[in-house]
Amino acid sequence: MSRRGNCHDNAVAENFLHLLKRERIRRRTYLTRDAARRDVFDCIEMFYNPTRKHTNNSMQSPVDYEMEQQRMNKASV
Repeated sequence: MSRRGNCHDNAVAENFLHLLKRERIRRRTYLTRDAARRDVFDCIEMFYNPTRKHTNNSMQSPVDYEMEQQRMNKASV
């Protein structure tokens, strides 16, 4: 897996960057690099991580999935 040119090494990162570019960056024109950084940060921290539903999390957002896992752990203790 770790050899050069193996496409499976960063498949998750590549998928995320593809979504970020497709859904956010290519739809906007940024006047400054700082404006682009702020927008990407806002997209990741305010939308992608807390609210976007992921197929790996049973179609739950990461925040909802973590809360569900904590609730299940408390119930089993």
